[in-house]
Amino acid sequence: MTQNPEKLKDEFSRELENILKYWSTYCLDYEYGGFVGRRDFFNRQISGASKSAVLNTRILWTFSAAYNFTLNPEYLIIADRAYQYIKTYFEDKRFGGLVWEVSEKGEVINGRKQIYALGFGIYGYSEYFKASKNPQALKDAIALFELIEKNSYDPIEGGYLEAFANDWSTLEDVRLSPKDANEPKSMNTHLHILEPYTNLLRVWPNEHLKEKIAALIRIFLDKIIDHRTHHFNLFFDTDWTVRSSIVSFGHDIEGAWLLYEAAIMVGDEQLIAEVSDNLIQMVDVTLADGCASDGSVFNEKETISGHLDTDKHWWMQAEAMVGLAYAWEITGKDAYFDQLVKVWHFICTFVIDPVNGEWFGRVDKDGEPLISDDKVGFWKCAYHNSRSMMEVMAIFE
Repeated sequence: MTQNPEKLKDEFSRELENILKYWSTYCLDYEYGGFVGRRDFFNRQISGASKSAVLNTRILWTFSAAYNFTLNPEYLIIADRAYQYIKTYFEDKRFGGLVWEVSEKGEVINGRKQIYALGFGIYGYSEYFKASKNPQALKDAIALFELIEKNSYDPIEGGYLEAFANDWSTLEDVRLSPKDANEPKSMNTHLHILEPYTNLLRVWPNEHLKEKIAALIRIFLDKIIDHRTHHFNLFFDTDWTVRSSIVSFGHDIEGAWLLYEAAIMVGDEQLIAEVSDNLIQMVDVTLADGCASDGSVFNEKETISGHLDTDKHWWMQAEAMVGLAYAWEITGKDAYFDQLVKVWHFICTFVIDPVNGEWFGRVDKDGEPLISDDKVGFWKCAYHNSRSMMEVMAIFE
């Protein structure tokens, strides 16, 4: 080994504290409540920025998880703030679920029900219940689970549909973001249903929920993973016909460990073994196809044209460390640990902002940060990088 896990744990602990200090210092909205919607590359707050359900539910999960990991009471105070803001401004009192976007002042801008966002609501509520012991938070998480199962589950082909109007009627455009394909099912939404369902099972040991998680894992194993390449397919028709030709390296390595975590929670030894094999295959192919010589992870590849997007997004580097840590734990092979150290060195050298704090949203193939990317935004939160620190430290225990 090139570095001792104990030394890395100390470094990750300090970086976790740095990340959370940034968010607690710069991101609380003292004028309109909750958290600011956007801070730019230079850490300037952007007046009038809207606030997303994704950002706020991820903040709730992040500070709840940080409290559960460290028992620092300051983190629970911020989690309380996030929970109250979501309940007040994002919860749809008429139709149920969470609205997609509100204004700086908390007025609903977009009331659509994106299942991805409801998943993060479950993720945040369940972690907050664990931290606060507030029984209402568990009820909130279960209510979102039941809404997803009632409205989004496909009883014919399996899996879950992407999005609905605020009253749960159908939408023509179900895309999660403008860059996504307008298809009824996606890998990304299924991944971020699996993730919160797994977290909910930790605090609500319900057999129906466990069965749903097991079925989701099978969807990934049978429909979403391309077993010829060991990459995820990204978009699908309702009958699981593949509608994409892009490989997302970050999602591959993130999804690999989230599948393993889910299988462990289900507790089926045969399923765990099958998922473990897939985790190693997906980590290996990411290292072979999607990594630079310095260990950093490229964004994506278009498989038809062969075009490789060599930008390196912050969240992919964070998730790569977790996937590598699990691969190391499962196999005992030092090569995975050494690769984790390389990714961490890249993060420390190029991704962590030594001037304004937090992590750059994206750097190019040479490690130069792109000033067009925000520090805080509709999508960018402390969830990926703080979780990476906590997950890897827990594996190193």
